[in-house]
Amino acid sequence: MTAPRTPAHGVLADRYGRVARDLRVSLTDKCNLRCTYCMPAEGLPWLAGPQLLTDDEIVRLVGVAVGRLGVTEVRFTGGEPLIRPGLPGIVSAVAALTPRPRISVTTNGIGLARLAPALRAAGLDRVNVSLDTLDPARFATLTRRDRHADVLAGLAGAAEAGLTPVKINAVLMRGVNDDEAPALLRFALAHGYELRFIEQMPLDAQHGWDRSTMVTADEILAALRSEFALRPDPAERGAAPAETWLVDDGPARVGVIASVTRPFCGDCDRTRLTADGQVRNCLFATEESDLRAALRGGADDDELARRWRAAMWGKRAGHGIDDPTFLQPARPMSAIGG
Repeated sequence: MTAPRTPAHGVLADRYGRVARDLRVSLTDKCNLRCTYCMPAEGLPWLAGPQLLTDDEIVRLVGVAVGRLGVTEVRFTGGEPLIRPGLPGIVSAVAALTPRPRISVTTNGIGLARLAPALRAAGLDRVNVSLDTLDPARFATLTRRDRHADVLAGLAGAAEAGLTPVKINAVLMRGVNDDEAPALLRFALAHGYELRFIEQMPLDAQHGWDRSTMVTADEILAALRSEFALRPDPAERGAAPAETWLVDDGPARVGVIASVTRPFCGDCDRTRLTADGQVRNCLFATEESDLRAALRGGADDDELARRWRAAMWGKRAGHGIDDPTFLQPARPMSAIGG
């Protein structure tokens, strides 16, 4: 029996019946923090300017995804997307697309207090902010930067600007900040933020990830249950990466994104575009499909859509982290985008 051919038209489907409707767009590989679980203290060899997609190229490719491929959600990531000077203009142009996608940003929060009003005015719907600790000294050790107060100000500024729900992403590491799960949840509840814990994934530039140092979903939930009553969220999870629980009978919720120990590959609906114009059909993919070259070579939107469909058709059934043959992607998270 011959394998089905790549779809010639329609949505971003793969051979397993999944359809990608959530687009993650990395705007830069650069970051103004140096988190120990992401990159070395000296940073990384950054992409050169000509390698990066221009603002207009990003908007065009997002337009192809939304207008021709059925994408309904667009999240801008990095590196750190807030350091991209053209971010408000990009958001405004994407918000003007028909049909209009839901638009969010994942950020470390530095500079968000200043930019939140402009981003909201441009059409941004909400933000995810990374915050792994409530201790300023521990934050400085983890990120190699003394910017804890700026992140807290960014969270408050986002809420004030109406970029809600404001979500916090937290990564716990054994022997580093694994004692903070209840405190982080108390903080989120007190301020009306939605907290998501994320299992540490093998996407660091140093390739030093060690499963034994990763705090698992089960451990996170056990720590939370030492202070809170949790029960499974009755709402339909759908393709959301976070499994959520009602806290003390709700309505507040807490989520855990357990990519390693409770993979949700079978429901994945994401496609990724890197800052240099490569399509990745999985966060852990070891291959990419080049849209930048086609775009700059004169390809029309139909051809760009065809290439994007072909890239997604080759998506594997799962990320394979538990497979002995698993290979960590050559590119780190800062270059792939979250």
